[in-house]
Amino acid sequence: MSIGDSEQRLDATAKVTGRSRFTSDLMMPGTRVAKYLRSKIAHGRVTSIDTSEARALAGVDAVFTFADIPKIPFATAGHAYSLDPKTRDVEDRLLLTDYVRYHGDEIAIVVATDQLIAEKALQLIRVSYDEYPPLLNHQQAMDDQAPVLHNKAFNKVGEHEYELGNPSEMLKSADLQLAGSFQTQMVQHCHLENQIAMAYMDDTDHIVIVSSTQIPHICRRIVAQALSWDMSRIRVVKPTVGGGFGNKQDVVLEPMAAFLTLKLGGIPVQIDLDREETMLSTRVRHPISVDIECGVNKDGTLKALSLDVISNTGAYASHGHSIAKSAGAKLPPLYPKASLRYHAMTHYSTLPAAGAMRGYGSPQIVFAVESMVEEAARKIGMDSVEFRLRNAAQKGDMNPLTDKHITSCAVRECLRKGKEHIQWDLKKNEYRRSNESSENRNIRHGLGVACFSYGNGTYPAGVEIAGARMILNQDGRITVQVGATEIGQGSDTAVAQMTAEYLNVPVSSVHVVSSQDTDVSPFDPGSFASRQTYVVSKPVSEAARELRQKILDYAAEMLDCPASGLELNNGRVTGNTGEKTLTLKELALDAYYHKQRGHQLTADVSRKTTSNASSYGCTFAEIEVDIELCQVKVLNILNVHDAGKIINPVLAAGQVHGGIGMGLSGAMSEELMVNPKTGTIYNGNLLDYKIATMPDMPDIGSDFVETNETTNAYGSKSVGEPPLLSVAPAIRNAILDATGVAMNKLPMSPKALFNAFREAQLIQEAN
Repeated sequence: MSIGDSEQRLDATAKVTGRSRFTSDLMMPGTRVAKYLRSKIAHGRVTSIDTSEARALAGVDAVFTFADIPKIPFATAGHAYSLDPKTRDVEDRLLLTDYVRYHGDEIAIVVATDQLIAEKALQLIRVSYDEYPPLLNHQQAMDDQAPVLHNKAFNKVGEHEYELGNPSEMLKSADLQLAGSFQTQMVQHCHLENQIAMAYMDDTDHIVIVSSTQIPHICRRIVAQALSWDMSRIRVVKPTVGGGFGNKQDVVLEPMAAFLTLKLGGIPVQIDLDREETMLSTRVRHPISVDIECGVNKDGTLKALSLDVISNTGAYASHGHSIAKSAGAKLPPLYPKASLRYHAMTHYSTLPAAGAMRGYGSPQIVFAVESMVEEAARKIGMDSVEFRLRNAAQKGDMNPLTDKHITSCAVRECLRKGKEHIQWDLKKNEYRRSNESSENRNIRHGLGVACFSYGNGTYPAGVEIAGARMILNQDGRITVQVGATEIGQGSDTAVAQMTAEYLNVPVSSVHVVSSQDTDVSPFDPGSFASRQTYVVSKPVSEAARELRQKILDYAAEMLDCPASGLELNNGRVTGNTGEKTLTLKELALDAYYHKQRGHQLTADVSRKTTSNASSYGCTFAEIEVDIELCQVKVLNILNVHDAGKIINPVLAAGQVHGGIGMGLSGAMSEELMVNPKTGTIYNGNLLDYKIATMPDMPDIGSDFVETNETTNAYGSKSVGEPPLLSVAPAIRNAILDATGVAMNKLPMSPKALFNAFREAQLIQEAN
């Protein structure tokens, strides 16, 4: 058995020894370097651009401006293609532009023999602008007099609403009504490896792109559209990827790299963004504001929630309104018995383009909803955990949005397990007495909790397809190819364990080809939506079954006995009586080289998934607040997850630890800051952008309540994005518990705490 074992990651040794090959390690001889000229303003029009000096510089191969590119609008978001034009991603991007829509927009590009020459050439380009006022928020962007950023009526990208039950009547009839407003900030992914892509043309006039991408097959389609090029003549290769968190679910550099190699006769051209460019001009998380009304009865029944959501997608749509739409779909599976209203609108602005980021809108909505749920519990004087236990979903409930039964759900068990682990009741009483004591009113302690639900892929909003190919090699080992992309989350290891489980061979006998190549890899949209393990389980299990049967059938021919009397155990074929036996190596050699019988034993399966289970869980946070210093110290933080059957416990725990760390950083310090007058970014670098580091991390705990998800071949559910979702509201609720101050805006930085504490008169201003 392999499922449930903490097998070592397949790529662990290569990564820790530096043997892994990333895109930058694969640069070819003669590769040219391309660098963008980016706008210094946030909004305006280029009135003139002089590239003559740059073109004349020795070592410069070419300079291209917005005047030199094909005027083919394309979408950069990495979703599977939709046959319905109304549901496709918004096509609002060109390779270069003369209409500047954000600080850092691409207006020209230089190709040179090396980076130093390229950077010098950029300094020689002279640009004049007609500068316009920035549109930074909802009020400015949607004003009747605001300039329209794209060819749309007003600056609205999308809007939708759903009502489940009778929310307006349930709000009115509830014993108590509450309302609150919540705001989340613009943050950046800060993955280790910056955006990078290289392109060249091979001997058959195909464009080959080597890229750090989460979505090689989708990237191929988007490049073909952007260049009006045959898709089959584009090949995308994904080597080892240094993280993405959704940023690399957008096709950011690949169309331009392909355009440049086409223009320069097929020579290899590489675009390698530095950290500042990556932070400014790739993608950010959507800033979202949420207004909530809540109806609750005194007995603890959550009657209704009504949400009005405004999402700021920035200068270009990227994933656009699908972020707010997807986030709204994650709420009904968590509190299915409450009446719900969800209205969301997404608009353009002159901020950096927002796209997919871990959680895909859910962190913003969960922060607002779980903060409001906390307020409701406190309003009726009920314990926070008990209130959630009374209202959270359980197996068999109906998801009112899909009208399908919830096939597995242990969020209540997660709450009970976390409550016991953190000693909730004991510490609640202890901290209440301590906080009310007059001995030291400056240091306060609190506990907070928050819940979440999350999906496993994009169905039914998008198509979910995955493929797996398995080959029995001559030495008896198994090679597996999947389209599912490993970007650091450990999906290749999970695939190896799945394969080993059904073939009944050691994991060490399975080799998963980690590099995807669109010319040979099975089709798969890519790594996003916490879909990989869930969606790939079906083709992997079916391919393994098919290959297993072929092995037994061939062994029956070799041993002259019926296949029904044979078993495959630990890499060896044996008869029921144990008398007849073959190693897989012996069988494979015969299949390949016997003069009469035999052939290569393979299995190739592609399947579409038409289900989408929900993962569940919760975060418990224990904090200490220094009122005078306006500092919050997280003493203990714990996530408990229902992720179905855990494929690899150590890898699952690693995902939880990483997600908590990312959530804590976003909750307490991270924020891309904008000059309100000019729209330029203040802190687009890792010195001024305050991301948490290892010394900032508290004790992190993770635990699981295992369920069996029947829509998955192995019983598993997502654990990639969920660990992030409930961290911020749990900390926020702990601060409320300790101080009585509600922090309804992120980040909860010392500056924000100072303003809130002063307003609550916890801090007295000096005379």
